[in-house]
Amino acid sequence: MRKVVALVPIMLSACATAPAETPVRGAIPGKICNAAGTDRFIGQPGNVETGTEIMRATNAAVLRWAPPGYMMTMDFSASRVTVRLGPDYKVTAINCG
Repeated sequence: MRKVVALVPIMLSACATAPAETPVRGAIPGKICNAAGTDRFIGQPGNVETGTEIMRATNAAVLRWAPPGYMMTMDFSASRVTVRLGPDYKVTAINCG
């Protein structure tokens, strides 16, 4: 009987599935922001059209506008793109998180 009990964990391990991918903190599955190549948006107006294009270019699920003097939380979200605006409400910087 002890031999059978000793074999149970080995037999069950054969049924285990492959380990899941390590989740990225604050990420929506399939939507991880990547701000590389977004310099082309610098100087453009901070409007819906620009925001939509930035989200498409970065693969972000969430867009956060940061106008001058706007206080933001420090929490990290891998699926979010933050677009900083100058006093003229034109894009000055784009970063993920």
